[in-house]
Amino acid sequence: MSKISVKKIAKAVPKFPFETYAHIVCPLPTEEGGGYLITFPDLPGCMSDGETEAEAVSNGRDAFESWVSARIDAGKAIPEPVYRSDTLPTASGRFVARLPKTIHSKLAERAKAEGVSLNSLVLAFIAEGLGRRDAHM
Repeated sequence: MSKISVKKIAKAVPKFPFETYAHIVCPLPTEEGGGYLITFPDLPGCMSDGETEAEAVSNGRDAFESWVSARIDAGKAIPEPVYRSDTLPTASGRFVARLPKTIHSKLAERAKAEGVSLNSLVLAFIAEGLGRRDAHM
């Protein structure tokens, strides 16, 4: 039987605190256990979940601290928060987009299948796309 080694990683203090990073909390489908998922567009792979939105955010804080500590231990840079409210122009958080009916229909079907609102689905797609784009820049 092989022995598993565990590396102790010291807790690191990030340059920017948890509150400065944008995060997305969305419901998980019942088929996937239900509850809520939290992701961070600026921190690829940093995510957590919880039974309630509040628990997902609390667990997300732990995931954030672990993610930052592991990155620093590995000698990797911690991305600065792109979506900091103090660096963005004033925005209402609302915009309207016209879509072809076929795309709107497909989005609505996907949202229904995943058990989320159309707004939550589109927001998740936008955040995911921005995260990918930022990771390649």
